[in-house]
Formats: sequence, C-alpha cells, structure tokens
Amino acid sequence: MISRCSWCGNDSLYIDYHDKEWGVPVRDDATLFEFLIMEGAQAGLSWITILRKREGYHALFDGLDASKIANYSDRKLEKILQDPRIIRNRLKVFGARKNARAFLEVQSEFGSFSDYIWGFVDGQPIQNQWSSPAEVPATTPLSDTISKDIKKRGFTFVGSTIIYAHMQATGMVNDHTTDCFRHSECRDIS
Repeated sequence: MISRCSWCGNDSLYIDYHDKEWGVPVRDDATLFEFLIMEGAQAGLSWITILRKREGYHALFDGLDASKIANYSDRKLEKILQDPRIIRNRLKVFGARKNARAFLEVQSEFGSFSDYIWGFVDGQPIQNQWSSPAEVPATTPLSDTISKDIKKRGFTFVGSTIIYAHMQATGMVNDHTTDCFRHSECRDIS
C-alpha cells in the first residue's frame, strides 16, 4: 500500500495531481503562470473544484498564455465570465488579465518570472519535515514577504495563503509529509 499525503483522499483526480505535480519544482514560466491563475481562482474554494475546471481554464484563456490574456478586452472577459467551465467570479476573471500584465512586467524586469519567484528561496526548494498534515502551515513569514512584494508589482489574488499554496504546488517548498512516498522523490528532484 502506497502512503500519500492525507489531503488527496481517494479521488483519482486528486491522487494523480498529488502523485505527478504537487511539490515538483517548476521553473517553467508558463506553468508558474498557470498555477498563479489557478491558485487565485481557488480563493475561498476547494482545490478539487479548481482541478475539475482546469481544462475549462485552458480552453477559455488560450491555454493560459499570459501574453494573450494581457490583451483581452473587457468584452472578451465578460464572455468568459458567462461560461460554467470556470469559476464565474468577476474579480477573479478580470484579475487574470491584471495578473497577466503584471506577470509580463516581472518577466521583463527579471528575465523570467521563474528567476523572480525562485529568487526568494535562492533557487532551492525548502525541504520541510512535517510528520502530520496538522503541522503544515497555511502561511509563513516568507509567503508574507512574497505576497507583499508581488502585490506591489500589481498582482491580485496573491495573499499570503494563496502564495504559500503556490509555493507548495510549484515545489518551492516540499510539504509532502515524511510518510508520503513523494516526500523523498520531490526532495531528490530539487
């Protein structure tokens, strides 16, 4: 029997996400942007809800291409807002454009979003050693710092909790519990 982080439960979509993506260090700007948009959409909702709508986001937001989203008109965003394949929250939908524009600015300033965001951890994932899910924090002083900085750069839906979830998803922190088979696998990827 494989031991996994308890949060993924028995849902096959969650298990697949846990086993293949969550906690794997991501340095690709397109994937980092996708997770930024998805984490923002998740605010106030469960992550499984977002995973179930992931394909809809890709279909409606041009594959989550920041350069295309940055140029969306209000009219296009209004049309997207009507589609049930995504979270139909006006602030989140319009926030995708705002975040795309800010993302492109960060790329321009730092050469890549990856260089910017990974700079907060000196390019190396933080290897946590949690023995139970109860030990895993929702925020940290580092996620507070990143949240403040990224907000100053014009991003929205980037509070400390969302930033910490982004750090977990993209492998900036390894928050697999130590009894999970992915803990050592993700540690060895870094």
